[in-house]
Amino acid sequence: MGKGPGYERWAKVFNLKQMAAALAFLQENNLMEYEQLEKKAAETTEHFHTLSGQIKSTEAALQTNRELKAATVQYARPRPVFQAYKARKYSRRFLAEHEADIELYRAACADFKRILDGAKPPKMVELKEESRELVEKKKKLYAEYRKVKEEMREVTAAKANIDYLLGYVEPGRKKEQER
Repeated sequence: MGKGPGYERWAKVFNLKQMAAALAFLQENNLMEYEQLEKKAAETTEHFHTLSGQIKSTEAALQTNRELKAATVQYARPRPVFQAYKARKYSRRFLAEHEADIELYRAACADFKRILDGAKPPKMVELKEESRELVEKKKKLYAEYRKVKEEMREVTAAKANIDYLLGYVEPGRKKEQER
């Protein structure tokens, strides 16, 4: 296609190397039937997507944990001022003097209601422990995720090469090639 004889030679060698690598992969993993290869590709892809979902849910839980910790800190700082305000029977004069702190306290209470849906706020020690557990879980999931991603890449590449070798082409790709 206008690339020249050097490119054609390189492309042939490259394609042969790709096919040889695909066949070597199939032999190493004892995938001698096409159905086995399809099944392995589907399983690997499904496992990859499952791990991806678990990682996303763990990250969401970590984000909620961070928000709860921040809300707990914001709640604890102005709480003594609000307690004093309550002890003075909601004095207007006290409110005028400490309005900023009381507003911060009310905002923190609103954050708790939004995050926890009215449940009792957990203690900071529990939040820190949960955070440690979630970070550890995320590390383990990412380690497995990397391995499965590489395995999925190898399997899908081998399957694509075998599909090409056997003449199996996706309907969408065939249309593109005809144009």
